[in-house]
Amino acid sequence: QVQVEESGGGSVQPGGSLRLSCSASGYTYSSNCIAWFRQAPGKEHEGVAAFYTRGDSVYYADSVKGRFTISQDNAKNTVYLQMNSLKPEDTAMYYCAAGIRCPYPLDYYGMDYRGKGTLVTISS
Repeated sequence: QVQVEESGGGSVQPGGSLRLSCSASGYTYSSNCIAWFRQAPGKEHEGVAAFYTRGDSVYYADSVKGRFTISQDNAKNTVYLQMNSLKPEDTAMYYCAAGIRCPYPLDYYGMDYRGKGTLVTISS
């Protein structure tokens, strides 16, 4: 059974940084789509970043472009989301999802596997 798990959430001040991690058991990341989504209270899921683990071009939402970076460590079967220059509007539950392909526009429910999320709070 595939399990996707996020970690690294927390509470930081505006301008701060966090690095989220996404690991999976029972799943090999090679040539698959890994995407990060977030959901703020009362809002729909928003696709934040996505890429194919074979190294294809990376997608970033305009709202995070230049601040967030998605990367991978194949040896650890882990994908990261480095988040810099965080803003209060980045506050949300962040989810990692995996699938055979990246459905563009990114569709949270279109992913094959989804984690339970990790909470990110940006507040002074």
